[in-house]
Amino acid sequence: MTTSTRRTAIRTLTTAALSCALLTSGAVSGSVAATPSPAAEHEPSGAAGTLGSAESERQLARGLTHESMMLGDAEARYHWTVQVTLPSGEEGVRDSQLASRATAQRLAAELREVGQDATAEAVVADRLADAGGYLGHRVRVGSFVTEAEAAAAKTELGELGYAGGTWYEGWDGGQPDALDGGGPVAVDVLTLDPRTFKGTVTGSFGTDLENTETTSELAEGALAGVNAGFFVYDAAHGAPGDPAGAAAYNGEILSETVGDRPNLVIDHRSGRASIQRLTWEGSISAGRRDLALDGINRVPGTIRNCGGTGDLPTDAPKHDATCTDEDELVVFTEEYGVSTPQGEGLEVVLDRRGKVVDVHRQRGVELGEGQYSVQATGDDVSRLRAFAGAAKRVKLTNQYLDERGKKLRMTPHTQVLNGGPNLLTDGERDITAARDGMVHQDNPGQFYGWTHQRNPRTIAGIDGRGRLVLVTADGRQTDSIGLSVSEAADLAERLGLVDAINLDGGGSTAMVVDGELANSPSGGSERAVGDALVIRGR
Repeated sequence: MTTSTRRTAIRTLTTAALSCALLTSGAVSGSVAATPSPAAEHEPSGAAGTLGSAESERQLARGLTHESMMLGDAEARYHWTVQVTLPSGEEGVRDSQLASRATAQRLAAELREVGQDATAEAVVADRLADAGGYLGHRVRVGSFVTEAEAAAAKTELGELGYAGGTWYEGWDGGQPDALDGGGPVAVDVLTLDPRTFKGTVTGSFGTDLENTETTSELAEGALAGVNAGFFVYDAAHGAPGDPAGAAAYNGEILSETVGDRPNLVIDHRSGRASIQRLTWEGSISAGRRDLALDGINRVPGTIRNCGGTGDLPTDAPKHDATCTDEDELVVFTEEYGVSTPQGEGLEVVLDRRGKVVDVHRQRGVELGEGQYSVQATGDDVSRLRAFAGAAKRVKLTNQYLDERGKKLRMTPHTQVLNGGPNLLTDGERDITAARDGMVHQDNPGQFYGWTHQRNPRTIAGIDGRGRLVLVTADGRQTDSIGLSVSEAADLAERLGLVDAINLDGGGSTAMVVDGELANSPSGGSERAVGDALVIRGR
């Protein structure tokens, strides 16, 4: 069954049919056809955890169900427009879709003088735990029924010397609020009860860390799977496929954390899960000599999403940014790839007992079975050379610490998958966008586009019965507009989740059920990703 056929076949859920739908068929500013029914206007909000009904659920195995639903009005349509790039007017701050009120009004006036239908609009985001409120002003040109008309207006704008992009107004976050109107949004939900499910829930990165595979490939032969953590997407920022945050599979820690960002932690083969903020601690020691490590299984000098120690421009998490550090010590395991990253520096190879096997004056080696290596760059080259020359047996420390500073207990069934921002804590909205790196002082467009606007989302959480719930919401499409991060938290709340986290989304969002792609990726086809959460029967 194709995705379009699946969407036609699934039961469309509106507020007239269920009391707690997130996206009702309310009137939408700029929509072409979105008229609320009287029933929808007066339907009261229901209790959390009552989305959908048994009719839309399918049991994949004992303790594991899959549900597809369409929230909102499936026939709602919105206008297209052109979103203009605005000058920041500040040194070191990127031009983006947002600027000050004065800048936006001045540019809108300029555009009107040359015959453009331009308006300046204030953008106000939902208040989150540590961000939101007034974000700035944007400038839009025109209101068009078709994307082609908007594209023609964009071309005309470019000929006048202005930059911008076409935009579907249904993708605007907060207009209207998700609880009061909007849609449609195609949502898929996997619910797993670890008390009754007889199978395994594991993270999978494929053949090695430095390459990507689709969620379908990673979940081949499984009952179900969803994309998981953030990863390096471009070779300019490291090794594509390498986790950009914490990653542990079957008890083996293979990537360091991004600051203390939240993570999905699974500590039992049947899927018992929690959301935990973790930090990473790594070192090599021999006798009284000890060297702190900067990372594990990543290209030295490039720290995707930042959040390390001594990095530039910041030690704090900074999402979709790459920090740098010229002087680093990074450990590599066999899982990284065929060979470790090449380049200037030093690389020390050790066996599983911690004995130094070889010292290479250039970085880049093929590790043998049971071996690991430590690479050094910059000023750390001399430190590692002196350490290796005196070491008889090396002890590697590679561990996660919880918020209390205690070592996270790892078993052969422990999986750790990175995410952010946090969405819910103990049943309360707790969206920590600034703490988790989604607010950039040098790029006002980051929070606006990534957090406030609607995008495809992947959500993981635990409900009040201890069940693991995995959710995908399609977006960046006219027949599924996606969710803002605030709306993702609303959806998690309505599904009855107590703790929830945002996983990698956008073009990465994918859910596979019984070998078939259940959702509709925004890029038109599946994106290859760094890892996935895979559910297999016994």
